[in-house]
Amino acid sequence: MSEVSIPGSRGDVPAYVAQPEGDGPWPGVVVLHDVFGMTDDLRGQADWLASAGFLSVAPDLLSWSSKAMCIWTVFKDLRARRGRSFDDVDAVRRWLEGEPRCTGRVGVVGFCMTGGFALLLARGHGFAVSADNYGNLPANLDEAVQGACPVVASYGARDRQLRGAAARLERALEKAGVPHDVKEYPGAAHGFMNRHANSMWRLMERMGAAGYVDDAAQDARRRIVAFFEEHLAAG
Repeated sequence: MSEVSIPGSRGDVPAYVAQPEGDGPWPGVVVLHDVFGMTDDLRGQADWLASAGFLSVAPDLLSWSSKAMCIWTVFKDLRARRGRSFDDVDAVRRWLEGEPRCTGRVGVVGFCMTGGFALLLARGHGFAVSADNYGNLPANLDEAVQGACPVVASYGARDRQLRGAAARLERALEKAGVPHDVKEYPGAAHGFMNRHANSMWRLMERMGAAGYVDDAAQDARRRIVAFFEEHLAAG
């Protein structure tokens, strides 16, 4: 495991790299953080993907200015579907593709704020597979997923802000003919694959709005790995 600085068109992008054991090269995965940025949780997500055989790179998209400004910029970029956030992720993907340790095939995983980002990156951004974890669905969903790479997505049925999102996404992917695996977990709310220690997260947990759910998290990870093995490693 190591920390790197990846050159981007608007400045360097700091990132955490998790390498599988044994001899490569391995397929690559760009691991995108939630609104809390570079945390132990994000490093943990990269580590479990590396343990499954994927060279994983987790960039910090909130490092170039104040956290508030960076978060505002990410959401602005997602609405516009272009901007610094896309440029930084593209730089990380190109860096990973060019790594001797990587096979040249790269997937993307996003959580919460970047779950929807992963969906937007599924078409026309060079990724071979995309994993959306409880992300907001893009506007004009049918158009957004047309021609997308294979998508695996996980949602919680108790996530009040994303009610019906899993079914809507599955219908859109089916209509577009995109290979997919979409699942909604009955006992899970938002953020059921993440663990944080900050006060905002603890408040959300107490309110039942978010929180780690082990059985749902483990099943979602199993599905992501199986989907990536089929569409990323095997490819």
